Amino acid sequence: MSQKHFPRLRVEAFAVWRRNALVWRRLMAASLLLHFGEPLLYLLGIGYGLGRFVGEIDGMPYFTFLASGFIAWSAMNVASMESMWSVYTRMVPQQTYEAILATPAEVDDIVVGELLWCGTKSLVSGSAILAVAAVLGAVHDWTALFAIPVIFLTGLCFAAPGLIVTAYARAYEYFNFYMTLIMTPMFILCGVFYPVSTLPGPLQAVVQFLPLTHAIAVIRPLIVGAPVEDLFYHLGALALFGVLCAWIAAILIRRRLIQ
Repeated sequence: MSQKHFPRLRVEAFAVWRRNALVWRRLMAASLLLHFGEPLLYLLGIGYGLGRFVGEIDGMPYFTFLASGFIAWSAMNVASMESMWSVYTRMVPQQTYEAILATPAEVDDIVVGELLWCGTKSLVSGSAILAVAAVLGAVHDWTALFAIPVIFLTGLCFAAPGLIVTAYARAYEYFNFYMTLIMTPMFILCGVFYPVSTLPGPLQAVVQFLPLTHAIAVIRPLIVGAPVEDLFYHLGALALFGVLCAWIAAILIRRRLIQ
């Protein structure tokens, strides 16, 4: 079979997912504290502090505006961290994948299993922040429940480019380039802190190519019970980005693991 085929979903992929889940269960408390604590501190500090001065944005309290952005950002951040640092650890220092490939599992099973696991961790983190936001009064409608599958899709979308970076990485320091040059600009420009419409026209066009923009455009209206404008456009952009990056990641990881 060609090394450029799209990764297949097989039962063995769920075995990879289960292996990661069993390991994570022993480290769950520390992991949740890391991935959930930072967004919560940002949310409380900026949402309540700066929110007193900002008031409302786009017809909603700034705390609600910020909370919806942080739910999407958390999904991006957790999936990216897992698909880079954790996957690299399993790939190189621990050589976990060499052991997995000694079983009936294939490289594609590792890729798909890791994508599903990254999406799952994003779902846990994003849903936890959603729950806290609801308790603090930032969620205004039951339609916020529909944000849960979008959180999972966002995690999958950002896990795929993380795997691409990992396929090229030769040390943990390589990930700093992606964090600084890609993730940080998205965090600042894609609508987490302020509406994308406030950006200069050319920059507004640029951020439409960034997946976090589309994730926020879907999640934010769901949080407040407003209709999602261009729903299928935003979901399609997320899905297309994720599928394309997953295909590229599978090709690169096959080359790295099968030499």
